[in-house]
Amino acid sequence: MIADRFPATAVVFSALAWLAGPATVAAQPPTVPTVTAQPGAVGLGLDLDGTLRAVRQSTVAAQVSGNVVQLLVRAGDAVRTGQVLARIDERDAQAGLARSEAAVAQSQAELANAQAQYERSRQLRAQGFVSQAALDIAEAQFRAAQAGQQQAQAGRNQAALARSFTSVTAPYDGLVLATHVEAGDLAAPGRAIVTVYAPQPIRAVAYVPASQQALARGAQRIQVRLPSGNWVTPSMTTGLPGADPVSQTVEFRLELPAAAVAGALPGQSVRVRFGGGSAERLTVPASAVLRRGELTGVYVARERAFVLQAVRVGADHGEAGVEVLAGLKAGDRVALDPVRAGLAGARPAPAEAAR
Repeated sequence: MIADRFPATAVVFSALAWLAGPATVAAQPPTVPTVTAQPGAVGLGLDLDGTLRAVRQSTVAAQVSGNVVQLLVRAGDAVRTGQVLARIDERDAQAGLARSEAAVAQSQAELANAQAQYERSRQLRAQGFVSQAALDIAEAQFRAAQAGQQQAQAGRNQAALARSFTSVTAPYDGLVLATHVEAGDLAAPGRAIVTVYAPQPIRAVAYVPASQQALARGAQRIQVRLPSGNWVTPSMTTGLPGADPVSQTVEFRLELPAAAVAGALPGQSVRVRFGGGSAERLTVPASAVLRRGELTGVYVARERAFVLQAVRVGADHGEAGVEVLAGLKAGDRVALDPVRAGLAGARPAPAEAAR
C-alpha cells in the first residue's frame, strides 16, 4: 500500500514543477546613471531662513478691569470690523455712567440758577439798586456754572466711553490667531484678550547679520522660497536702519505678491536669497546628495562600483545644483540616484551614458 503511494507523489511533484516553469533567473544588480561634477556659474549671495508675517496683526487688549463674562470667538474664526470678540462685566462702568448722568443734571440746575441770578443782578444794576461788585460776583458764578456743566458733560462722555470698552471688538476684517483668556478670567487694562490678523497682505521677514547687511542692501536680485517650494520676487524690500543690539542682526521686510502667497499662513518658514553677481563653483544635482541625519554624502563611481563619499555642501542654487564645498573634485562621477547606488552590487552606467 505504501509503495503504491510513491508513484502518485512523484506525479504530483512533477506537475507542480511543470506549472512553476523554469527556475527564476537571479536578479541583475542595478545600473545607476551618473553625472560628472564640473564647476559652473552660480549666483553669489546670501541665503537665510525667514518667516511669513502678516502685515496687519494686532493683539487686542482690555481697556477696563472686570471679569470676562463672554468669549465669543475661537482661534480660526473669521471676524468683521467692529464685531464683538469678548464682553467684560459692565456693572461698575454702568454705575460710573449713572453717576456722571446725575452730575450733568446737577450742573444743569446750578447753571440755570446762576444764569437767573446773573440776569436779575444785571437788571438791578441798570436801575442802580446793586453795586458793580455784586454784578461781577453774579457773572463769575454764572461763568463757573457754565464750566461746571462742561466738566460734567465731559465726565459723562468719559464714563460712556469706559462702558463701551467692556465690549472688546475686532479692529478690522481678519482671522482669530489666538485667544488669551477664558470666561471668568479677570481682565485688566493691557491684558491680552484676542490676537487677530488680516490674511492679506503677507510679508517675509529675514534677519541679516549686521556684518553682511551691505551685501543684502546691494543685492541685484532677491528671491523668497515659499512653503510650496515656489520662488517669488518681492514687490518691495525694506531694510530697517538699525541693528538689534543683542543678536546683531538687521531686519529685512519683503512684501510678497498676494497671488503668490494665497493660502500661506503667518509663522511658516521661508528661504530668502539675496543674490549679487556670479562665480564658478563645483555643483552636483540636488537629487545626487544623500542626507541621513547629520551625514551628507554622494556615491562616487570607482571603476565598476560605488563608494560613499562624505561631502560638505553649500547653497542650493536650484537648477544649477547644490554647491559642494569639500569632499569632491571636478571630474568625479556621482550617482544620480543615491538610494539605488547604495544597493548591493550596484554598478555605474557606462561612461558614455553618464549625463
